[in-house]
Amino acid sequence: MAYALATERLHDGTEQGRGSRPAWKALRRAAGRNLRAHAFLFGALVCFALFTWYPMVREIIMSFQRVHRGQTTWVGLGNYRQITADPEFWQAWGNTAEFTALALVFGFAAPFAVAIVVNEFRHAQGYLRILVYLPVMLPPVAGILLFKYFMDPGFGLFNQGLHFLHLPTSQWLASKSTAMPSLVVVSTWSNMGTATLVYLAALQGIPGDLYEAAELDGCSVLQRIRHVTIPQTRLILSLMAMLQIVATMQMFTEAFVLTGGGPEGSTTTVVYLLYNYAFSYNKFNTAAALGVIMLLVLACFSAIYIVLERRGGED
Repeated sequence: MAYALATERLHDGTEQGRGSRPAWKALRRAAGRNLRAHAFLFGALVCFALFTWYPMVREIIMSFQRVHRGQTTWVGLGNYRQITADPEFWQAWGNTAEFTALALVFGFAAPFAVAIVVNEFRHAQGYLRILVYLPVMLPPVAGILLFKYFMDPGFGLFNQGLHFLHLPTSQWLASKSTAMPSLVVVSTWSNMGTATLVYLAALQGIPGDLYEAAELDGCSVLQRIRHVTIPQTRLILSLMAMLQIVATMQMFTEAFVLTGGGPEGSTTTVVYLLYNYAFSYNKFNTAAALGVIMLLVLACFSAIYIVLERRGGED
């Protein structure tokens, strides 16, 4: 459109024999503006291809290769057979499934409940939002190390609180039974701020008339949540559930900093096992095969989500 306008101005300027210089300037400005836009687009595509697409393609290629003494050979599905024959592989998937399930129960419900409570406040909502979002502003490792101090079985704050209340203390990260739930607590706390703000934005988009009608019908608070809040936020709830699954299945930092995959491998997740294969066992090709398996699993979850959303939209 800008080109056409500039060309038309140029044509008019040529016919009239006057104003050709402003028309050329307009054409140059239009060309320069579009050239810069295409340059920015090209730069973004190059960065995306270099840092996102190329590593994915390279990982898939590496998963079918093996490097021995500097010589790269194609081994077909050899790396996949090697990784699936490792007992740690199935244990890691079990641990990942356990963490994902617990994180969905607590990490998905807790931010939604907090958002509903904050939404009920008529005043000081801005301060409450900052308070909820503060953990996200902390560097992830700093927040995790803070919980490492809290969960110390000797002088940790949590055990001191339990001791003060005359309750039995816990080994937290040192016990197989409590290590994974402890990681879920840390992950939920550190990621709750962003999810709460997203839920809060969705809640504030619900028309107040619906709540007033529900109150006139004698609905209790729980009934209003069930019949008004949840149906009105169904789309954002399903999207956040999908993102929660994808994020929790890639949990690594909490296990790496707090437990090192222990005790006895009870917190070794798939991504942590991938890290071990790459940087502890120096088997990058096997690690690439594990990464491709993880990619396929997450792609399946995404496909299921898209199918369910389409069916929900058709209904």
